[in-house]
Amino acid sequence: MTIQVGDRIPSTTLIKATAEGPQPVQTDDYFAGRKIALFSVPGAFTPTCSARHLPSYIDKADELAAKGVDEIACVSVNDAFVMQAWAESSGAEGKVTMFADGNGDFATALGLDADFSKFGMGKRGQRWSAIVEDGVIKELNVEAPGAYSVSGAEFMLNQL
Repeated sequence: MTIQVGDRIPSTTLIKATAEGPQPVQTDDYFAGRKIALFSVPGAFTPTCSARHLPSYIDKADELAAKGVDEIACVSVNDAFVMQAWAESSGAEGKVTMFADGNGDFATALGLDADFSKFGMGKRGQRWSAIVEDGVIKELNVEAPGAYSVSGAEFMLNQL
């Protein structure tokens, strides 16, 4: 079943690259007591994700913070090293926290996983965004397959 507005983020573990190496982050702890602008991309370094989706959050980071967002987080079914390399190459460091969902457990727990096997990408997460307050989904924007219209920072700013 797909997560809905009003549901709690499932208790899972994401991985964040740090100077000390990949570190597990418990979703219960990460989302507790904060407002997070969370978005998911099908893959780091993929065309729409790199040209439009991630840059929208980098470019609008200050505006999101001004509207009460404590942190912006990106999640993808990639490993932590790929997510760190993408953060470095895109200018996301210090603006967007990059989380790896290497096995797709988070995407599956949300019911927002997708099979991209026909593109040679295997199991991935769908393209979506959410405003999460204290672990609860307040807004959820899931894109139609192949679309990019409701999951970018510009759309989210209008929801805050």
